Amino acid sequence: MARVSQEHLDARRRQILDGAARCFARNGFHATSMQDVLKEVDLSAGAVYRYFSGKDELIAAIVTEVLGGLRAAFEEAARQTPPPPPDVLVGQVMTHVLGLGGAGKLGLSWDGEASFPRLMVQVWTETLRDSELSQILREGFGTVRAAWVKVVEGYQEAGVMRADIPADHVARTMIATAQGFAAQQALFGSAPVDVIQDGLRGLMSMEPPR
Repeated sequence: MARVSQEHLDARRRQILDGAARCFARNGFHATSMQDVLKEVDLSAGAVYRYFSGKDELIAAIVTEVLGGLRAAFEEAARQTPPPPPDVLVGQVMTHVLGLGGAGKLGLSWDGEASFPRLMVQVWTETLRDSELSQILREGFGTVRAAWVKVVEGYQEAGVMRADIPADHVARTMIATAQGFAAQQALFGSAPVDVIQDGLRGLMSMEPPR
């Protein structure tokens, strides 16, 4: 028998992850069965279980991938001297994770909209009952936060941001801003990335009263 190439294996794994993400975004984790995933990706049970033992492993893989993508996006920004200003940086990352303009693997689509915000909210809920997923999320958040801290330190070293405020505190606030925007997308409908960019510009423009 001919050996299956690594490229083929990677493409099949990608197909399964994308299909599972669409199912989870559409119906939620608990209402989605492995049979739903098999139907979505149009593969046999044997083909899918070769890569993933079940639904929990699929969820963990999607969470790990999304967090890894976020970390990579900010590590790339941190290598610039100085990094792009917060409004530009957050806009770039949100564009990446939402997959706008056809960019980025994180922009898994469902019903014409990015599924990342819907998946994010579900993951938060799921971690309250699933200790293993909670640990994955905590570790992933730690690596993402470290990447954001590097960005903030780049601002401070370039003299464009106050250095007397802990970089970790600024990083957590920037993360909360991006998470909040994604949560609004999931709960209240999509909005262009311009919204969060304009909002950040407005906050950044504040000056002491004259």
